[in-house]
Amino acid sequence: MMTSPATSQGRLAQRFAATRQQGRAALVTYIAAGDPDYATSLATLKGLGEAGADVIELGMPFTDPMADGPAIQHATRRALEGGQTMDRTLEMVRELRRVDTLTPVVLMGYYNPIYARGVERFLDQAKAAGVDGLIVVDLPPEHDDELCLPAAKAGLNFIRLATPTTDAERLPSVLANTSGFLYYVSSNGVTGGAAPSAERVKQELDRIRTHSDIPVAVGFGIRTAAQAKEIGAFADGVVVGSALIDAQASGETPQAGTQAVLELTRELANALAQAGHASSR
Repeated sequence: MMTSPATSQGRLAQRFAATRQQGRAALVTYIAAGDPDYATSLATLKGLGEAGADVIELGMPFTDPMADGPAIQHATRRALEGGQTMDRTLEMVRELRRVDTLTPVVLMGYYNPIYARGVERFLDQAKAAGVDGLIVVDLPPEHDDELCLPAAKAGLNFIRLATPTTDAERLPSVLANTSGFLYYVSSNGVTGGAAPSAERVKQELDRIRTHSDIPVAVGFGIRTAAQAKEIGAFADGVVVGSALIDAQASGETPQAGTQAVLELTRELANALAQAGHASSR
């Protein structure tokens, strides 16, 4: 069995160790930086940890979010139209760290804005801001030397995605330099799609766990507390994004949207606490 790198240090490792000791799956929440505006997004970000988020994925807005469904595409557009930039995204993390030094933050997005900024510069700034890890959906393992390995050298976890089409031949290369956790995409397609089949997802996680001891978080299509509870019974983490984006957009005011996000986060966290955890590890 492959032992994941960098699993004994940092906020991500500590958080997954804590949730495992508590006998529950971690709640991983996604919001888009700058949606619907900087101030509202920052207020939401600052409230997530207290509301029950164990890990925060902070989306880096990009003009061509090809892996994302309509909810996150709209959020990205709103953020960009509101003037969100990489500088402002990193500033959000710095602001969060003034009030929350414990909740891990993972920047999620695409390689183009990082490449345009310069990899070394980006990694230095992300680490200094208080970022714990990266999810970059359009960089496969064949390009680990572009960002994955430099990120590890800089002290940042690099979280890779596995999908239902990641077969036994491909899986070892996906796992090789992954750290923090593995993001299992429960269904083919884009974010916010159909709810996953719990039975099939459990079979896939059992298969992955014969190859590595890395925590596995499941995302794509999980929108409700009931769905989170079902997946959380056997996954190490449950990722919810589009439902939170929709909650933000549902508010009559930006402030009401933030309250809707935090209320849904509390519901999801409570469901995971009730679910227990059937993992034998």
